[in-house]
Amino acid sequence: MAFPHRDSVQRAVDLLGVLLVSDPAPAAVAEVLRAHGEPDVRLSAAEVSSLQVAARELREVFAAPDVASAASVLNALFAAYAGPPRLTDHEEGYGWHLHVDAADDGPWGAWLVTSSALGLAALLAERQDVPGGLCASPSCGKPFAHTGGGSPRKFCSARCATRERVAAHRARA
Repeated sequence: MAFPHRDSVQRAVDLLGVLLVSDPAPAAVAEVLRAHGEPDVRLSAAEVSSLQVAARELREVFAAPDVASAASVLNALFAAYAGPPRLTDHEEGYGWHLHVDAADDGPWGAWLVTSSALGLAALLAERQDVPGGLCASPSCGKPFAHTGGGSPRKFCSARCATRERVAAHRARA
C-alpha cells in the first residue's frame, strides 16, 4: 500500500515553493493546487495571503535542525490549527488513514497547515528523522521532503547540487 500522506507532503513542498516569495501570483498558487487535485481553484488576494502565512509556519518544520525540533513545531501547529484526528477511507487506493481538518473549517491557510502537518508528522514517525530540509544552496533555500531512503539530502534538486559543486570547483581552481 502507498504511503497515504506522501502526496500531501509533496503538495506542501510545491506550494511553499510558490508561496515563499514576496508577492506570489494567485494564478501560480491555484495552478499548484490544481496539479495536486484541487478542482476549479480561484483564489482571492486574502486567500493567497492566508496561504503565505501558513507557508511561513510550515517552513519552520523544514528548517528544524533535528527530529525533536521538527516534532515540537508540528505539535504546536496541531495545537493551533487542527481539530481532532479521524480515520477516513475517502481516497481511493489508500484505505483507512488518519485525517485532520482545520479546527474552524477555516481558510485555505488553515487547511494547508493541517493537511501538510499531518503528512509531515506521518513521515517523521515513519522515518524517525526530520521530514525534510531547506536547500543548502545560498541562492535557493527552498524546502524539500525526505521521502526516500538513502543518505540525507542537502539540496532541493540535482540542479542546485550541481550548481554548488561547480561553484566550489571554480573557487578551488
